[in-house]
Amino acid sequence: MQPISHVTGRAIPFGRKNVDTDVIIPAHWLKTITREGLGRGAFEAIRKDPANVFDDPEFSGAPILIAGDNFGCGSSREHAAWALLDLGVTCVIAPSFSDIFSGNAFKNGILTVVLPQEAVDRLLEVARTETIDIDLETQTVTTPFQDRFTFEIDPFRKHCLLNGLDEVGLTLAQDTVIGGYEARAGRELPFLAGAVTAATA
Repeated sequence: MQPISHVTGRAIPFGRKNVDTDVIIPAHWLKTITREGLGRGAFEAIRKDPANVFDDPEFSGAPILIAGDNFGCGSSREHAAWALLDLGVTCVIAPSFSDIFSGNAFKNGILTVVLPQEAVDRLLEVARTETIDIDLETQTVTTPFQDRFTFEIDPFRKHCLLNGLDEVGLTLAQDTVIGGYEARAGRELPFLAGAVTAATA
């Protein structure tokens, strides 16, 4: 997982409310065995409109998506987070998120920023012509017009995102502690070590 400290660039001014995961990535894309290429299916139904914001060259490669209330509701498919990443999005700003989507986004290295509707409306306006800066360390979103919005984030999630730690990375970070436990267990509970050796032989 790539660490996130700053996300700066253009933001896709989407803003639609109650966008469920089937809109983010339709069900027929779930048959893939790889995460690569899911960006092509992201927001497929919306992108059938030639004037859609996702295919506007103005926002090509934008790392930020500005969405509406209750973003990511519906089914729990992790493919929604994968599709956003493949689209190039590493941060989503919205007034609220579905809990499951927010969890999936976090586990895949996507920063979800919750701001009041008034702040989101202002960012939607700014995003049409200017870049937006998100600083995870200071938990602020700023614009070239001196707008400054602060956001809350769980300290554990912040630590993981800043350091690029997914569940595997968190486990590996405890290698010394795990190794110490294994050595101690081998001395104090040798019958367990023997059972493991026999099982893997």
